[in-house]
Amino acid sequence: FSAGEVVFYKPQDVLNHTCNFYLSPEEGVSVGVWHTLPASQWEAAAGRNLDWYQEALGDGRPVIIYLHGNVGTRWVKCRRIRILETILLDAAGYHVLSLDYRGFGDSSGEPSEAGLTNDALYLHQWAKARSRGIICLWGHSLGSGVATNAAVKIQEQGGFELRFSLKQNQIENILGCLFFFFALIISDICCRFCSLQTLSSPLLILHAEDDKVVPFHMGQKLYQISLRAQRESETGDRVQMISYGANLGLSHSRICSARDLAGVVQ
Repeated sequence: FSAGEVVFYKPQDVLNHTCNFYLSPEEGVSVGVWHTLPASQWEAAAGRNLDWYQEALGDGRPVIIYLHGNVGTRWVKCRRIRILETILLDAAGYHVLSLDYRGFGDSSGEPSEAGLTNDALYLHQWAKARSRGIICLWGHSLGSGVATNAAVKIQEQGGFELRFSLKQNQIENILGCLFFFFALIISDICCRFCSLQTLSSPLLILHAEDDKVVPFHMGQKLYQISLRAQRESETGDRVQMISYGANLGLSHSRICSARDLAGVVQ
């Protein structure tokens, strides 16, 4: 199976130090995953097999689970992967697991809200069993909804302490890690407000003032809701919102080029 000229089971054709594998979150469903190594592992990875890649997850470095948008796959001309590779892998030394939900890419099954959430949860559990570092969820567009649902369930299960950061324009949810590239239609964002009210973790919201897809005032509303929720839960004011001026031209999809982003993510 391929997307354009990319063959999903051969990620090395387009991404260095990346392997492909499949998981079965439930009977009859197979989901594809790419594992891209942090820069510190690149030299050691030469000629290594899938088992070695999985063992490498235990090196104590953070693991990011990337959850893509509605029209995407774990490969979309690699723009998002380049962002992760240049900003996160080099700067912070993260492993990146890019997931294709059921019905996307070469993954089998029919997509549904519950199914996509289950796929993300299964990959999180799989990674947690192998990693000694923090596990992060990073959602873009549709993936931000998947990440929110998964985050709430993980919190309910006591899976980890949530350190929640949202970036709206791309709302980067660092959820203890959860990173969100949040680019949802307004009705879907409103549904996420309720989920945010249940999360009592540190929250960082990044939003460009000239975002024409997700209006800036929605990010401000997220900030107010999250701030109120934390005050009511007596966890302290662990919410911060950083805005990017319209003069920077970052709009809906270019916060990834903000000069301070690598430092913000770390």
